[in-house]
Amino acid sequence: MDLLSNLSLGFQVALTPASLMYCFIGVFLGTLIGVLPGIGPLATIAMLLPITYGLAPVSALIMLAGIYYGAQYGGSTTSILVNLPGEASSVVTTLDGYQMARRGRAGPALATAALASFFAGTVATLILAAFAAPLTVVALEFGPAEYFALMVLGLVGAVALASGSLAKALAMIVLGLILGLVGTDINSGRARLSLGIPELLDGIGFVIIAMGAFGFAEIAFNLAKKEERSVVNEKVLGLMPTAKDLKDASGATLRGTALGSALGILPGGGALLASFAAYSFEKWVAKDRSTFGKGDIRGVAAPEAANNAGAQTSFVPMLTLGLPSNAVMALMIGAMMIHNIQPGPQVMSSNPQLFWGLIASMWIGNVMLVILNLPLIGIWVHLLRVPYRFLFPSIIVFCCIGVYSISNSTFDVMLCVVFAIIGWTMSQLKCEVAPMLLGFILGPMMEENFRRALVLSRGDFTTFVERPISVTLLALAAILTIVLAMPRMARLKEKVATDD
Repeated sequence: MDLLSNLSLGFQVALTPASLMYCFIGVFLGTLIGVLPGIGPLATIAMLLPITYGLAPVSALIMLAGIYYGAQYGGSTTSILVNLPGEASSVVTTLDGYQMARRGRAGPALATAALASFFAGTVATLILAAFAAPLTVVALEFGPAEYFALMVLGLVGAVALASGSLAKALAMIVLGLILGLVGTDINSGRARLSLGIPELLDGIGFVIIAMGAFGFAEIAFNLAKKEERSVVNEKVLGLMPTAKDLKDASGATLRGTALGSALGILPGGGALLASFAAYSFEKWVAKDRSTFGKGDIRGVAAPEAANNAGAQTSFVPMLTLGLPSNAVMALMIGAMMIHNIQPGPQVMSSNPQLFWGLIASMWIGNVMLVILNLPLIGIWVHLLRVPYRFLFPSIIVFCCIGVYSISNSTFDVMLCVVFAIIGWTMSQLKCEVAPMLLGFILGPMMEENFRRALVLSRGDFTTFVERPISVTLLALAAILTIVLAMPRMARLKEKVATDD
């Protein structure tokens, strides 16, 4: 009964004209920046934070939240259409979404992404409303040792993402880990792997690698073909999913929603780790894994559901404990403090209008997003019919502007070209880039938690096997490694790679 009365209060706040307007502004901006690679919700929220000074606290947080989960919707669009992940969490969507687009099935891919995102966002918001306090208890059980073990499991799971050999997948992960080390060591202040180049002291940005290894490399691959073509290889078959598509995607959506909801509350996990985990799990439970990477609709539904569920449940520790689960949530806490609201457990009792109004606005925002995105599918699909000789210059300009706008550096653009060459070379060697990206993203977080755990335990390595959650996650990683190294599994992965 308390939940119903609280939700009633929340909808009273969220359905006011001002709240509806700022909710729409947030989800519209979120969709737009998701479609435009290189900007991202973090930079957008940071730029808009000063504007919120003149807004009511509820309106400000509703708009900023809309930008965050709206970006998860928009990030799938360019991933599917032109193999450019708009968001880090949309990297996995490129594996099957882009292949669907090349086969004339961009419409069903985009619609499935929108519907899976809507379902996952709605369910995750319900979980946020009903289980915010209990779920926070789970997050509190995770210390540095647990986070390290979780990252190890995530990296081992990345091997399952690759359809090629185990050795190639491990090599790509190691390459990603090495790239993640570039920059200044936080503890010692010394430069690592910077090659004496000042621009590398701050490390390599995710957008640079993603744009180069995915976007530019795909352009080079397409230009190598002499025949005139558009992005779509075959006739566009339809704009909406068929009954079979919906049947195949339903189970993947449910599993992705469950994984995303659970991982969203964990710092360092959230939408990014959820999308990778959901795709890996989907390949694991599938009877026929050979269709993944070739345009399997489950490879679109699962990660899209997971990243949207993770984006929404990442509000749990922020709203209930005042602990940011990622950089965006840190900015959200900053927005609360700007308006003299102390983040933490007291928000639910001292400011119920803000707490429940924000939660209710997420339901409304998800409805707005699906209404906003579904009619655009036809427009996006028509874009694919443009001859590639007209389309690729626009994509190159688009990518260069996105990369340059991050830090106003021409060096970043040149570095993007370097990764384009690396990405093209890897594709010729049948090495997939997705494991490298996951290694690049998770590597620094894994190192940070590894060192922190050793500092807290005074150098005692047994700290990683003394805690139940940590040892369980490491055991799962070891079991998964053994299974993937089995000759039968290796032969299966090689067969899939050959079929590709």
